[in-house]
Amino acid sequence: MGKIYFIGAGPGDPELITVKGQRIIREAGLVLYAGSLVPEAVIAEAREDARVENSASMSLEETDRIMQEYAAKGDIVARVHTGDPALYGAVQEQARLLRSAGFEYEVIPGVTSACAAAAASGASFTVPGGTQTLILTRMAGRTPVPETENLQKLAAHNSAMAVYLSAGNPSGIQEAILAGGMAPSTPVILGYRIGWPDEKSVPTTLADLAETATRNNFTRQTIFLILPGKDSDSESLLYDSGFSHMFRKGI
Repeated sequence: MGKIYFIGAGPGDPELITVKGQRIIREAGLVLYAGSLVPEAVIAEAREDARVENSASMSLEETDRIMQEYAAKGDIVARVHTGDPALYGAVQEQARLLRSAGFEYEVIPGVTSACAAAAASGASFTVPGGTQTLILTRMAGRTPVPETENLQKLAAHNSAMAVYLSAGNPSGIQEAILAGGMAPSTPVILGYRIGWPDEKSVPTTLADLAETATRNNFTRQTIFLILPGKDSDSESLLYDSGFSHMFRKGI
């Protein structure tokens, strides 16, 4: 039988996919990609005779059936996801079905939007003499979040945070993190459609997070980077490296 590869395509920039991920796409007999989040440029180097399908409208059962069909014929299958497959993806559900049917699979990591947003703005999550921890999280919505992991409790650590999948409630993000004890002056970066041609990195502070998101109409595909420093020197470092970089870009 063939083999299924779950490939992290990164945040959108086709050059941010790994070399291994791109090689598998070139070799695959079936390329199944999440078209609502993965640009076609990422899968442009698929073989001419490969079947290339946008899975945006497919159910879990439909994607599983087509992957098993091609792997059973001995083909390589490239299942292409946005970002990194291990973070806020649906790989576990797909992998469970493949394991139960006896198919071999492998996960190829990708660049997650938190790292891409930090790179785009020239910022750093960790600060010499300051925070050495990064928390990746999201607000509760249609997908619940354990009570022990709500933003207010996580903010109490005063660590760097990357808040995913929460652009619909910027006021909730701001209120929860302030309630957790972070200073209103804490630097924040709003990363909109990072990795896409229309990406934007907008610097602000925790006190102005919601207003900045609303003013820029960032209602979707936005990641919030919360970047506390432990002292004035650490905070200056954030502004000197990341924020001045963004202003030089005219953002």
